[in-house]
Amino acid sequence: MDKQTIKVAVKEFYRYLDNEKGAAFNTRRAYRSDVEDFIRFVEKSPVETIDHNTIRAYIVEVYKGLKKSSLSRKVSAIKVFFKFMKKKGYIDENTALVIRNPKIEKHLPKFYTIDEMFHFLDFLPREGWLNVRNRAIFELMYSTGMRASEALAVDIEELHLDGMWVKVTGKGGKERVLPFGEKAKQALEEYIEMAKGMGKFGGGKALFINWRGERLTYRGLLRIMKKHQIKAQLFKNLSLHGIRHSFATHMLDNGADLRGIQELLGHSKLSTTQRYTHVSMDKLMEIYDKSHPRR
Repeated sequence: MDKQTIKVAVKEFYRYLDNEKGAAFNTRRAYRSDVEDFIRFVEKSPVETIDHNTIRAYIVEVYKGLKKSSLSRKVSAIKVFFKFMKKKGYIDENTALVIRNPKIEKHLPKFYTIDEMFHFLDFLPREGWLNVRNRAIFELMYSTGMRASEALAVDIEELHLDGMWVKVTGKGGKERVLPFGEKAKQALEEYIEMAKGMGKFGGGKALFINWRGERLTYRGLLRIMKKHQIKAQLFKNLSLHGIRHSFATHMLDNGADLRGIQELLGHSKLSTTQRYTHVSMDKLMEIYDKSHPRR
């Protein structure tokens, strides 16, 4: 494959990510960034034919400045791109298949203990519709285990307060229905009633909106979480995904079935859910106290 062909292919690849693959926004953004980085390397390269040797040369160039996890992501993006080109007939053979992803250490997900999670939620301010909105979205995220991006994408019509369930669209455009608890229901009812009473929705579809009436962004929500973590004096530096990790850990600690949690989280592979099979220290001590004959 020559340089001109790859320039044409990459434009169609971006359209494929947006329209056909149904990849999540963050995935599309990462793929575009990584593939564009590879294309820039190809353009500077003196070779005319792009194959597995070109990919290896690129990996060698970027290796020193990257963590293994970042390098693995770049390799994965290039593999997806070459697979796409083979599928669309740009290349006869997928030469990227011979490239192996670097082995990376698997870290246990960071999470709040139950006491910490309750403290964070209970510490959230209650005055003003924006604070009421914040409580509603964090209560919903913890109650369902949904991703922050999924919560932000929920439309008003997808929320069913009477039945206490919500429809979300996950990775790959897969839909699932998630139940939520009484605490989340109360927080959502208060938010919706207040926002409607103040005319904040303005005929839009989005459930969680900012002060301009537009859909709340991921960056905006992360900023809100960081601010209230500090105010609540919780210094674990959890990301928004940490609420999802907390949900999964707490469900498992309290006896939930791993397969059930897999369905709730929307994982396509059970191995992804199995990352949460570690137990908290409190649970570990409880098991030890109950089971060890000479404690």
